[in-house]
Amino acid sequence: MCQPATKRSYPVPDDRGPEGSRLSVVRPPVVDDCEGTAPLEPTEGLFAELSGASARLEGSSPEAILRWTVDRFAPRFTMATAFGPEGMVLIHMLAEVGPRTPIFNLDTGYQFSETLAMVDRVRARYGIEVAFVRPPTTVEEYEAAHGGPVYRARPDQCCWDRKVSVLHEGVRGMHAWASAIRRDQSSDRARAAIAHWDAKFRLVKVSPLANWTKTDVWQYITRNDIPYNPLHDQGYASIGCRPCTRAILYGEDERAGRWSGSQKTECGLHTLDAPSK
Repeated sequence: MCQPATKRSYPVPDDRGPEGSRLSVVRPPVVDDCEGTAPLEPTEGLFAELSGASARLEGSSPEAILRWTVDRFAPRFTMATAFGPEGMVLIHMLAEVGPRTPIFNLDTGYQFSETLAMVDRVRARYGIEVAFVRPPTTVEEYEAAHGGPVYRARPDQCCWDRKVSVLHEGVRGMHAWASAIRRDQSSDRARAAIAHWDAKFRLVKVSPLANWTKTDVWQYITRNDIPYNPLHDQGYASIGCRPCTRAILYGEDERAGRWSGSQKTECGLHTLDAPSK
């Protein structure tokens, strides 16, 4: 029995509400699951295919990795982006090698206004509409239900409720998704394969920029005049939700501004742990 089409929210130009509020949107489905194939199953054959492809693509360019992914999985290939520098690099590449790839943003309700404005810049530059996928409750409803901001006392729960669980919905009906992580960003990310079965979200995860460095990314952005979040020019090296992100100091790790003052380093999207609930 087919599943209902996953719905994503597209911004209506020049009709954005105040920061933290829901935006005015229309809601066309990106993929009609009733027209497609069955869900991709994690078989031994698939694992062998991904292992072989990952090894072959290890020394390939990100563009070549994306071409393989598009050829193998489109139209059931998608990308999630927070409009970071790496994500903008992949959007630039996909505009050439896979312009019909659906791209979405996990709009937690806590994002910076500068981050939300990147939707318009992507549309203007590439003609690509980035969808918003949102939690079922507004920030106001969520905080009222939990007696205040959850990110202060239970940041892992907040990330799960407003990001990780939302990605499950964003990739519903898809067979593969692209991630913009780099191996040199963290210990968890250091183990990322170019392509592997993502047990947490139950589809193939592809990381075309796994072997790139921060320098590689910014050189590519400069060379190709790619739009980027202006907060990067204000010392924000890694940008997540507004309450949990600060600018970094000189000499700090690029992710030091995320959940500063705590042991938390990841939202949970890219941790290599057991399948999530």
